[in-house]
Amino acid sequence: MGIKLVAGLGNPGAEYANTRHNAGYQVIDELAGRLHATYWKQQCGCLVAQVSCEASPEGQIILAKPQSFMNECGGPLKRLLAQYRVTPAELLVVHDELELPAGEVRFKQGGGHAGHNGLRSLIEKTASRDFSRVRMGIGRPPGRMDPAAYVLQPLRNRDAEDFAVEVALGADIAVYAVEHGAEKALRAYGGKR
Repeated sequence: MGIKLVAGLGNPGAEYANTRHNAGYQVIDELAGRLHATYWKQQCGCLVAQVSCEASPEGQIILAKPQSFMNECGGPLKRLLAQYRVTPAELLVVHDELELPAGEVRFKQGGGHAGHNGLRSLIEKTASRDFSRVRMGIGRPPGRMDPAAYVLQPLRNRDAEDFAVEVALGADIAVYAVEHGAEKALRAYGGKR
């Protein structure tokens, strides 16, 4: 079963656009540029673009950015999956990951939410853990900084430059997973990158 829908997790609004927590949105934007997405529509509480993708067995993929806040993204994504008749196993979710060092990007199939509120919401609403993930490492906050403040802190200068490289790698892995399937993506990108 191939990947038909790639969803990036993040928070809507300009104040969140350039933050670690919006890694998923940033990867979707990178994919949209590469795949020449020209038309976005509001559907089921998500911004959605259908794009041609030669790498996909279907010849196209759906890109999505839920427009609810991160901790409520499961509802819009559940409705979108139903609308397009996509199963959780055909879904690839891109999200930030505190437990991976900054700069590391890994592919994962299934699993729990590891405290990530967006993944928690998606698992609760779909009653499934079968979706694949591109985990964008952001590392733990420095010192005693609150993780919530850290993930929502705007990226500047060198941090922003390094994150742009990571976003490009996340997009590369997403395209590879669409082209070759989740099992091959896990073998190729399940380890450190």
